Amino acid sequence: MKKLALALAATVVMTAPAMAADVEAGKAKSAMCAACHGAAGISAIPMYPNLAGQKEAYLAKQLKDFKSGTRKDPVMGSMAMPLTDADIANLSAYYASIK
Repeated sequence: MKKLALALAATVVMTAPAMAADVEAGKAKSAMCAACHGAAGISAIPMYPNLAGQKEAYLAKQLKDFKSGTRKDPVMGSMAMPLTDADIANLSAYYASIK
């Protein structure tokens, strides 16, 4: 029973940042993304991916990887560098919310 309680507590703690994401804050922060990825996350330039409707966890991972340098791209690396964990969560939630 203790193991089950610990497992549930760990799950809540690990998912808390995802639940805390603020879609409206992400929308406000997305202005910096719009030049390449489009105002509503649909890029007019084929070489830039659409962000609208992407899975939240996928977007967050990509931004974290760009920020850490695990994923390399000179433009995205410099764009992701100043983002906080909250910014990443909020942006990911915003783009995932667009249907």
